[in-house]
Amino acid sequence: MFLQSQLAEIIDSQKSNFQTKKLGQERELLKELKVYEKFALIITGIRRSGKSTLLLQLLKENSQSSLYLNFEDIRLSGFELKDFQRLDDEIKERKPDVLFFDEIQLTENWEMFVRQKVDEGSKVVITGSNATLLSRELGTKLTGRHLDYELFPFSFSEFLQFMNLESNENATKEFMEKGGFPEFLNTNNGKLLNTLVEDILYKDIAIRYGFRDVNTLKKIAVYLISNIGKLFSANKLKDVFEIKSATTMLEIFSHLENTYLIQFLPKFSYSLKTQVRNPKKVYVIDLGLFTHASIVFTDELGRRLENMVYLHLRQKYTELYYFNEKKECDFIAINQGKPAEIIQVCYDLNQDNLQREIAGLMDALNYFNEEKGKIITFDQKDRFEKDGKIIEVLPFHEFAS
Repeated sequence: MFLQSQLAEIIDSQKSNFQTKKLGQERELLKELKVYEKFALIITGIRRSGKSTLLLQLLKENSQSSLYLNFEDIRLSGFELKDFQRLDDEIKERKPDVLFFDEIQLTENWEMFVRQKVDEGSKVVITGSNATLLSRELGTKLTGRHLDYELFPFSFSEFLQFMNLESNENATKEFMEKGGFPEFLNTNNGKLLNTLVEDILYKDIAIRYGFRDVNTLKKIAVYLISNIGKLFSANKLKDVFEIKSATTMLEIFSHLENTYLIQFLPKFSYSLKTQVRNPKKVYVIDLGLFTHASIVFTDELGRRLENMVYLHLRQKYTELYYFNEKKECDFIAINQGKPAEIIQVCYDLNQDNLQREIAGLMDALNYFNEEKGKIITFDQKDRFEKDGKIIEVLPFHEFAS
């Protein structure tokens, strides 16, 4: 329990530190964000992706007076239910335009307090580094009263702006190696990314969910980061790491995905049971992590490119799948129940792989009765017509910028 004076001092201290931060590069997501009365704006994303910077940019645009509170502050580690009343007293006294709460899900019963403030007509903005904690809890307490967004590390276009680069093959190669974590791009210190992985595994998974075997958790995470673009199932991987239950492995998969470290891509099927039963493809949230946290000692340019295309599509679409009926196609992006983009990825098209890549794309186009598809490459551009279908070949820098 806190004294009123203690809580007030922490709020003042955090506000002073927060508002002295640099605004940084304006994020693309900022244009989509709107703060409404009687709604909670929810922004989730992996640690160090720039959520606090985005909050500062949002604050500058939307508020003359605000209250900001970061619940990861060690001084708030004892925050409990009764302290929300003291926080409410501070809000009533200060009369801020907007309430900004960073990582509020670290405290118990936070969703009840947020619901109260929303019902009172407050503008509330919340950030968190776990996808399901926010969506699940607010889904029950704030039905129809919250707007959800995700923030990723820099996209390719943001990377170009941040690094002051032209959109070309050289920039693609640099993005392919460095990824888009702002702090890493500022320092080029790979230890920052290793520490990020450690923090996620220990703080966000092991401690929060009581997972005692941290060493095995690390091995699984590194193994998945090292095998981007490959298919996995819980049943097969549990044997590799000598885990008794596939349920336990599925829980680990869920934790890794909910903290945004790892992403899993299901097979397309109109049957949910078929989706669940089939192996999923694995991708990492940022290629810098593949460079500095994997145990792969070759360039793996093809898999890096596929991961980059995945991340670009992941930020545009909520429904994304791989396709595998007779032939395999890398990505099917669904929008409003229909295919929006059908995409194959190939680092370098040549006579040895051209027919195979086209065949996979054609199989998907025929299945969905679509006329156009794309093959994304590192630096090639072309156009094919086959059986009335149009196949556009684009280099990544044209596709993503």
